[in-house]
Amino acid sequence: MKRERKASELGRREFLRTLGVGTAAAAASSPFAGPAAADTESNDEKRKARYQPNSAQVQTFYRVNRYPAK
Repeated sequence: MKRERKASELGRREFLRTLGVGTAAAAASSPFAGPAAADTESNDEKRKARYQPNSAQVQTFYRVNRYPAK
């Protein structure tokens, strides 16, 4: 009483097995994507103040998102 399967029909187990092999192959190839770039900021640039509450960009953000202006 076993159902006959077409050669082109992909069963659930074969699908999951294929998916697993494809995922493993993608994970194995990702370390070869390229070297990481080094940080170009100096220590002084890293420590400088970046948030300026009275700048035009911050005020626009507050206005657009309906935050009370400071």
